[in-house]
Amino acid sequence: MISQFKHIGIVTRPQTPHIQETLHTLVDFLHEKKLDIYLDEASLRDGSACTEDAERCHILDKGSLGKKCDLVVVLGGDGTFLSVARIIAPFRVPVIGVNQGHLGFLTQVPRENMTPILNGMLSGKYLPEERILLETTLIRDGEAVTTSLALNDVVLSRGGAGQMIEFEVFINKEFVYTQRSDGLIVSTPTGSTAYALAAGGPIMQASLRAFTLVPICPQSMTNRPIAVADTCEIEILVTKGGDARAHFDGQSFIDIHTFDRIKIHRYRHPLRVLHPTDYQYYKTLRQKLHWGEQLV
Repeated sequence: MISQFKHIGIVTRPQTPHIQETLHTLVDFLHEKKLDIYLDEASLRDGSACTEDAERCHILDKGSLGKKCDLVVVLGGDGTFLSVARIIAPFRVPVIGVNQGHLGFLTQVPRENMTPILNGMLSGKYLPEERILLETTLIRDGEAVTTSLALNDVVLSRGGAGQMIEFEVFINKEFVYTQRSDGLIVSTPTGSTAYALAAGGPIMQASLRAFTLVPICPQSMTNRPIAVADTCEIEILVTKGGDARAHFDGQSFIDIHTFDRIKIHRYRHPLRVLHPTDYQYYKTLRQKLHWGEQLV
């Protein structure tokens, strides 16, 4: 087997049952293929990697994997995949997810069949898919304070005080509405099966080039989810923030002040995800959301 990829990065989910065993199997497999292996240094700190495996790998911090690797394998759940995606996306390096979690919307390779499936994928037997990301810039007093990426969603939400927040929404500089609510979810198609779905948003096919704006417990019953093209720029002006926050994939956040502006648009680089050849999007939905099986 001749691999399309020569430099393989590995990121593990910490404190996961059997993760050391899974990592050992993967390192054995890649070492036999005479491929260069780059291991996230966090795997050593949290005990996911044994000394024998570490000695057969180049040890790097997660932020350097995109510079050295032409493929990254994530051993974990969707949360681990999201954290890696935001770091890897700027380098346009493809990612494969091996499911060590529960839902596994993003991590499609089952741990039990990891090596035979990866054997085929390394030789080109895979289904590539591009997933769009959100790039968010926080503007305060006319200046950009910070910029963040999200693969699932950007969530503006009320803080610990529990008071509703008020904000205005603009799309391509056109005023859309004023909202008083617990917050707003701006979701990619990837994130449409996450928090946005729980808040009443639609499921969007993963390859769709669109975003949704899903209100969180709006005071007005007429505030409904809106879908917009991914070429649009979304701007949120917070007119009454209290102790509001903006969350990115539910993994990082920044405090929001009254009169802050949050600008959101599609990130210039999509994330390239590689699926096994038997991957089917709607089959995944049926399995993960427990829809009924085919009758005929």
